[in-house]
Amino acid sequence: MSDLLIQLRGVTKRYGSGAAELMALKGIDLDIHAGEFVAIMGPSGSGKSTAMNILGCLDTPTGGEYLFKRAHVEALTRDQRARLRRRFLGFVFQGFNLLARTSAQENVELPLLYRGDSASVRRAAAAKALQAVGLGGWEHHTPAELSGGQQQRVAIARAIVTEPAVVLADEPTGNLDTQRSHEIMSLLMALNQDHGITVLMVTHEPDMAAYAHRMVHFIDGSIAKDVPNPHPTTATPDLSPLAETT
Repeated sequence: MSDLLIQLRGVTKRYGSGAAELMALKGIDLDIHAGEFVAIMGPSGSGKSTAMNILGCLDTPTGGEYLFKRAHVEALTRDQRARLRRRFLGFVFQGFNLLARTSAQENVELPLLYRGDSASVRRAAAAKALQAVGLGGWEHHTPAELSGGQQQRVAIARAIVTEPAVVLADEPTGNLDTQRSHEIMSLLMALNQDHGITVLMVTHEPDMAAYAHRMVHFIDGSIAKDVPNPHPTTATPDLSPLAETT
């Protein structure tokens, strides 16, 4: 078994108080090993997005422990959590979250800009990341000049440009058609298998979750089921998006 990367122990999350109190998480225990591809599923309000926000250091638990590489994340300061995000985590969202008037190259460079890397380092790393997602030669195109599938590829390149240990993907195919969805999933699978990046993905689509090694099902703030997927969907990623139309 690969190294234990993430541990949640008795994690709770409470919003509000008194009559307005909502327990979004009710004592979650979860282990994630380096190199896994895990799908997190559940109906709206089940706690899956809250759990992902905590895993991504975008929120903190009310109680329990969150260990990342055996460091207690719940005890870190806001600045320390931000440094952990910049160093170890990459994010992919349903809505792409690209800057509209900014080129693909500049969008991908953003995490490195925030980290304080030099312009030459940023350019080289962004070009490498765009090449990895099949967008070599598209560095100077803005989001308006790209299809939805290409925009999500730019978003994935932005997520991996810092060479993170973990990519957290929140409904990464939610705005794409079926063909582009499977292309994006194949790309995430390739990054997981070929580059060893741990992938944690929230999805409500069973055919997208079928690419993962494990499926963790949330219901009413608890993990109802955590099962291995013995036969993940396999496909060769299409890294030639030049035929896509905008």
